[in-house]
Amino acid sequence: MKLAFVCVGNAGRSQMATAFAERERDERGTDVEIVTGGVNPANSVHDEVVGVLKEEGIDISDRTPREITPADIEDADYVVTMGCSVDQFRPEGWEGEARQWNLEASGGETVASYRPVRDEIREQVKRFFDEIGGTTPAE
Repeated sequence: MKLAFVCVGNAGRSQMATAFAERERDERGTDVEIVTGGVNPANSVHDEVVGVLKEEGIDISDRTPREITPADIEDADYVVTMGCSVDQFRPEGWEGEARQWNLEASGGETVASYRPVRDEIREQVKRFFDEIGGTTPAE
């Protein structure tokens, strides 16, 4: 299975969703490929996003926003967009399922302002994995 998480800048929401999805995949022991990108990528991941994920024990300090391309999702089973539309990069003939997560734009100017967005994304990712058939994490 292949999942893609996409937002405008690939510097906030989609980076958080990708990090949480990677953690869910690893904890559940599922075989899922995960890609991320933005339709208009920023120069760097927001420092505040790196900070709020570090609070969760996740280090994304080495990640760089990238542009999503039709080739990235041509074999994706699901594309989750946040603040953009799959129509902006959908390859012709793509047969996957598009999901739109209506999330607030990432935070503001402090780590604390990003926590509610992070928490919502963490829960959305867990529910998504439950829905698509990921196994339950080990107790």
